[in-house]
Amino acid sequence: MHRLTLFALSAVALAGFSHAAEAQEKLTVYTYESFTAEWGPGPKVKEAFEATCECELDFVSVADGVALLNRLRLEGGRTDADIVLGLDTNLTAEAKDSGFFAPHGLSTDAIDIPGGWSDDTFIPFDYGYFAVVYDTKAIVNPPTSMHDFLKGREGKIAIQDPRTSTPGLGLMLWIRKIYGDLAPEAYEELQKRVLTVTPGWSESYALFTSGEVPMVLSYTTSPAYHMIAEETDRYQAAEFSEGHYMQVEVAGMTTKGADNPLAAKFLDFMMSPAFQDVIPETNWMLPAAATSEPLDPAFGKMVQPEKALLFTPEEVAENREAWVDEWLNVMSR
Repeated sequence: MHRLTLFALSAVALAGFSHAAEAQEKLTVYTYESFTAEWGPGPKVKEAFEATCECELDFVSVADGVALLNRLRLEGGRTDADIVLGLDTNLTAEAKDSGFFAPHGLSTDAIDIPGGWSDDTFIPFDYGYFAVVYDTKAIVNPPTSMHDFLKGREGKIAIQDPRTSTPGLGLMLWIRKIYGDLAPEAYEELQKRVLTVTPGWSESYALFTSGEVPMVLSYTTSPAYHMIAEETDRYQAAEFSEGHYMQVEVAGMTTKGADNPLAAKFLDFMMSPAFQDVIPETNWMLPAAATSEPLDPAFGKMVQPEKALLFTPEEVAENREAWVDEWLNVMSR
């Protein structure tokens, strides 16, 4: 009886230890919906990372990148997030100021993006350039500049909300970068071209591919998906003479994640070919570090912007609220 009692107590203790170990061996990553979609990078990234750590990688998704920061602010210290993946450089200054992120303490020498990279909190996982993507069967004369696009009347476009979506924010900043204080006048022209404004990229791109709208705010690399997966060049990105606004997508470790050894391990893994190999043909962006094989030749056929447009994170942090209000004031009329 005594032995059975000891055995039972030992089993309970072992079970408790096992549950504690299981809790320690879980990593929670907040990201955007298209990343975790069946066709997105999430499933392959999960499989590859879990194979290296014998742990559980749990993705929690929201509509789009800006919504990630909004959610983190709402949750505060109660957040479950160890990693936030899917912010971009337009949001990093605000994210740092929130106090929810911790320095990663890792070498980022593996990162290879235009302009280089140096940041003690955030690490890029991909980059690209925003573009107006159009259906060649519906748009006969695609715009060759932002000016032509805003003044043109051939076809409508689906765009994203800058309050919730990083592409939506990117379009607003793209226009602001080109037109400066005359941006409100440009928004008035934009309003005439817009069929709908969606919370995130996925909804607007679905409208585009279903034929509901002939243009969508997306990326210069988006046509590569259709070329590779669907073997069609029907969808193309319009090249704008003023240049294209650049997006660098990043991930960061939260203050909660700083206490989880898996968080730093994931960020390090993110810079390796095992992660980067997944990005081009699932997220349809350009890798931020070396891949094990060259990219599909379709990527070489994409628009290669001669001029990359970009505000500093500090400029965006200082002005984003006022600029979004300015955008809303015009677009909601």
